[in-house]
Amino acid sequence: MLYREAGQFKTSYIADSQIFPIRQDRIGMAILLAIAFVGIPMIGSEYWFSAILIPFLVFALAALGLNILTGYAGQLSLGSAAFMAVGAYAAYNFQLRVDGIPILLSFILAGCCAAAVGVVFGLPSLRIKGFYLAVATLAAQFFVVWVLTKFSWFSNNSSSGVISAQKIDLFGFAINTPVRKYLFVLAIVCVMALLAKNLVRSSTGRAWMAVRDMDVAAEVIGIRLMPTKLLAFAVSSFFCGVAGALYAFCYLGSVEPDGFSLDLSFRILFMIIVGGVGSILGAFLGSAFILLLPIFLDNVLPPLATWLHLPFTNATVSHIQMMLFGGLIIFFLIVEPHGLARLWQITKEKLRLWPFPH
Repeated sequence: MLYREAGQFKTSYIADSQIFPIRQDRIGMAILLAIAFVGIPMIGSEYWFSAILIPFLVFALAALGLNILTGYAGQLSLGSAAFMAVGAYAAYNFQLRVDGIPILLSFILAGCCAAAVGVVFGLPSLRIKGFYLAVATLAAQFFVVWVLTKFSWFSNNSSSGVISAQKIDLFGFAINTPVRKYLFVLAIVCVMALLAKNLVRSSTGRAWMAVRDMDVAAEVIGIRLMPTKLLAFAVSSFFCGVAGALYAFCYLGSVEPDGFSLDLSFRILFMIIVGGVGSILGAFLGSAFILLLPIFLDNVLPPLATWLHLPFTNATVSHIQMMLFGGLIIFFLIVEPHGLARLWQITKEKLRLWPFPH
């Protein structure tokens, strides 16, 4: 009975089209942001920030970028990690070769570089689609890693291609502790999530969804396929590029081209499948699920094996994690293709009627 919109009247189109039309949703989001920005920094430990919260936000941003391309525009891609690599190395080079450039500007330019690369590898989408397009974008994964390894200029003449991210300085304020890095990443992710939410609600987002549902019908009603598809690749790659820059500067600190492997691209793909394809919330739910499940299993399986007198090793735990990932992906594809986000939406719809049956 707490989640009702009775008495909440809309008197304008602006009020009816706002992101959170129900008052309880606005209050809940305000509480969530207050906990994220104020509560967690007060009680969290360095391990939380460095090993859980920062990678969760970074991967959520990357999954958000892939969800824009795959979930809203309907274009399959397996090159998310490659675009993250472009963003990481571009931000590193902007900081290295341009004196006095602000860190935020470096991240924006790094995202633009990733967007340019994404447009190049998105050109095959004008002629092919489906799994053929996924294979075409897979070329980006191998080509970008090969370029970053082959040409040492991108890594400042490092023989192994490894780069060490520079220190983050924001308007004279050093971002040098896990808490500050967490707040820095959180602010960027919140702004970009709001940008993505408004973008998919705009005419551009509706054009993406029309192309996703049936590109021939979309072209008949006047939607230009080439600019629409390439814009989806550019925006998606921009988000992945910024996520790659945050991955290098705020999470690892030192990265190599092989770190942005095909396995990372598949992990990001699994995040949107489990979280919910075509949902902004799904990117965050999928990132939390994929990131926290291994930690949960690492803490639960060894004591359970000891209690049951089973010879579990670290390799066995790793294999069980992979089996669970595969099983959950099959489960969500069959039972609930829209993932955890759809389950949360169904829960909210039931709460709006509870305790009445209709």
